[in-house]
Amino acid sequence: MHSFIGRLVTGPDYPPAPADERTLNLAGLRLPLRATVAITVMVFVVIFDFSRTFIPHDLIAYDRNPAMQRLQSIDRFLLFGLVPLLVVVFGFRDRLARYGLRLGEWRLGLGLAIAGCAVMTPITLWFAGQPDAQQYYAPSWSSLPDVLVTNALDLAPAEFLFRGFLMFTLVRAIGPIGVLVATLPFVFVHLTKPELELMSTLFGGMLYGWVAWRTGSVLWGALAHVYILTLLIAVAGQSVIP
Repeated sequence: MHSFIGRLVTGPDYPPAPADERTLNLAGLRLPLRATVAITVMVFVVIFDFSRTFIPHDLIAYDRNPAMQRLQSIDRFLLFGLVPLLVVVFGFRDRLARYGLRLGEWRLGLGLAIAGCAVMTPITLWFAGQPDAQQYYAPSWSSLPDVLVTNALDLAPAEFLFRGFLMFTLVRAIGPIGVLVATLPFVFVHLTKPELELMSTLFGGMLYGWVAWRTGSVLWGALAHVYILTLLIAVAGQSVIP
């Protein structure tokens, strides 16, 4: 037991490569180049997502209906997934595995994902019964396969953007505090959500970040994230059906 706990809390090392330590001189500011690029890309894709810049104006709806949610998920797949992926491959000329797109310590990751889902299931069921959660999430319900696909297209790229591209770049530039720093924009993208959920995102985001940091993969957090949100939408949606 002690050896397992010791292994669990002993973090892996993410030593920077020479390219990770390259700096940019910006009017006297010596900035780590890759970290600066990652933060800049993250800021702009989050702005484009919030503003729905690339969604045709006549298709935008604010009632969170399933069609709009699918459209937004495709937009996020491109902005949160494809854009940082292209930056890593063609800008950084680096391996995607260094940014969490790999299995990593899969046994530990799978175990943590299953345990996390088990713990979160009763909490999610309770939260889905709250009036503000029902009001926010029920309009997105259609069918289980449809919601599952939408959430996968939405959340897997988001995990890569925040916990892969941004977090692993920051960890190699500023150390483990990069896990916390990368969690902050994740919190801010939840600003329109129910207050109780919003207040929990700093801790939840840190937990997702820790799992990615500990396992070297964003996959396990993405699986848990998709499960929890799908369960929440399904229960909230079913609870308001007459």
